[in-house]
This record gives sequence, structure tokens and C-alpha cells, in this order.
Amino acid sequence: VQLQASGGGLVQPGGSLRLSCAASGTVFSINVMGWYRQAPGKERELVATMSRDGRTNYADSAKDRFTISRDNVKETVSLQMNNLKPEDTAVYYCHADRLYVHYKDAERYEYDAWGQGTLVTVSS
Repeated sequence: VQLQASGGGLVQPGGSLRLSCAASGTVFSINVMGWYRQAPGKERELVATMSRDGRTNYADSAKDRFTISRDNVKETVSLQMNNLKPEDTAVYYCHADRLYVHYKDAERYEYDAWGQGTLVTVSS
């Protein structure tokens, strides 16, 4: 099972973007889904996560500007980013901590899945 992220791009300061992430393959359930980002020369950091029952966790930098949401039927996660700032420029990665999937005529758990990353550039 792989995660596919989309929605990045170039936006001016103060603008908005919506990132989306979907799992390929047959996925029965995902525990915690979230978004992380990595800016040039920096380590990857948490942006926001959401558990299957709706509990959220945001980085201080994302509070009041970003909103994470998920669809437990489609097993997708989205990140609505408003009032973007140049310091939000980074590659954004979606993540799933534990997936219950169908694989080769059987079901199994897979852990720590990452999407390929989508670039968000905030610049005038």
C-alpha cells in the first residue's frame, strides 16, 4: 500500500492551498493519518495528525491556520492551509501509522507509510 499526496504548488503569502492524500490498494482501516513537512536544510517536522476517532494534534505553527480532516470510508486525509506564510515553504508528506490492508489474498497490518511528498512554495 502506498500513499499518494497531491495539491502542492506556488501560492502568494496570505493565500490558501488544500493538500490531499489517498492510499492505493485495498485498505480496510488506518489508525492515525497526518501531515509532516521538511523545509530545505531542516528536519522533517509534524504539521498535524488526526486519529480515526477524530482527535487532532497540531504543531503550534499550524494552529488557527491549518485544518486537517479525513474520510474514514475513502481512507483519505486532507490539509486545508490558509494564510500561508513564506516559512510554510516545504515538501509536505502524508503519513499513516498503522494500516489494515488486503495483501496477496490475506489481510495484514502495515506500519509507518509515507507519501512521496508534495512541494508547497509560498512566495510573492
